[in-house]
Amino acid sequence: MKVLLIGSGGREHALAWKIAQSPQLTRLYVAPGNPGMADVAELVALDSTDHAAVVTFCRETGIEFVVVGPEAPLVAGLADDLRAAGLAVFGPSAAAAQLEGSKGFTKDLCARHGIPTGAYRRFTTEAPALAYLAEVGAPIVVKADGLAAGKGVTVAMTREEAEAAVRDCFSGSFGAAGAEVVIEAFLDGEEASFFCLCDGRTALALGSAQDHKRVGDGDTGPNTGGMGAYSPAPVMSEAMVARTMDEIILPTIRGMAADGHPFTGVLFAGLMITAKGPELIEYNVRFGDPECQVLMMRLDSDLLPILLAAATGRLDQVEAVWRDETALTVVLASKGYPGAYAKSTPIRALPANDTTTRVFQAGTALEEDQLVAVGGRVLNVTAIGPDVATARARAYEAVDKVDWENGFCRRDIGWRALTRG
Repeated sequence: MKVLLIGSGGREHALAWKIAQSPQLTRLYVAPGNPGMADVAELVALDSTDHAAVVTFCRETGIEFVVVGPEAPLVAGLADDLRAAGLAVFGPSAAAAQLEGSKGFTKDLCARHGIPTGAYRRFTTEAPALAYLAEVGAPIVVKADGLAAGKGVTVAMTREEAEAAVRDCFSGSFGAAGAEVVIEAFLDGEEASFFCLCDGRTALALGSAQDHKRVGDGDTGPNTGGMGAYSPAPVMSEAMVARTMDEIILPTIRGMAADGHPFTGVLFAGLMITAKGPELIEYNVRFGDPECQVLMMRLDSDLLPILLAAATGRLDQVEAVWRDETALTVVLASKGYPGAYAKSTPIRALPANDTTTRVFQAGTALEEDQLVAVGGRVLNVTAIGPDVATARARAYEAVDKVDWENGFCRRDIGWRALTRG
């Protein structure tokens, strides 16, 4: 089977690495990809915003299956246009992708279908939003409604911080994503990421992970797209997974179908495990980044037929088998991230991949045969081991072999799990 994977980040490198292992695969293309993927796939200079060009490439190359990695092409309707051209596609329609494309859409869905989540209000202008903050106080969470690359969320511990976040959104800091603002209750508990595949009717639970959103050690500093993750998340016990499926995932799938937007693809639930149980913080409609990297290290099954089953309504015919070990990934980012950072800084050496440790590339490029960093989050140094401590030790041992002067990372990935003992 010929497969096209859309995307260029660490998530897509992990997916490409795993798909490339499938005996069902005859050829894997990645558009546009990054230098790290070149040893498992053929890189194609395709612009995913040009849907007609993607369709033409698929027809001319004999592509049978397309896997869309990032959220932006899904929200823009790439999956719809590919399906209209007769292709099998892993990823939701634009209507279903509103689960990530509009936080207000998701909150309204939760309200209609009784899905546990924090209380919220939606605002399209600044003054009423500020008035609401004066009424409810802090702590409070302020979110740009649309896609903001993981940076449109402020967990405000003071009213002043919340007001500044509202002003940032309406002043255009997040572009069109901030044209509407969702203000929601602060949920107290432990965060976890939970993933399942959906084919419009059936859900297949995958795995859990815990991300580290803040840029600095000790969960300090501004939110980022994710500075590291590990899987599984200890807080997601069998009982908590069962509750999450029954109270959040299945009502969502039924609700989306009833509303005329059946969901196919991967449903990524950002959860807060509170004293009451699991509550939904937000949905993403693609694999998490960097959570995908640790999930792919732990997945023992062939990924390709599982993704194809989700895309073709046959999810009830497959299962996913997981390794019992823990996987952990450390993100190396450009100094200055998530603010301004230098580009085209040289990465002079990377550790060798082996059976327990692997480097997935994200914001990299080749310039005159030199590997350089061109993004904010650049490398995902990932390891697997019998427990969190071993996986973490292996990951940081590999991190220390990276020769990249402009890189930095958090040194405490996995701290919650280790604190549990």
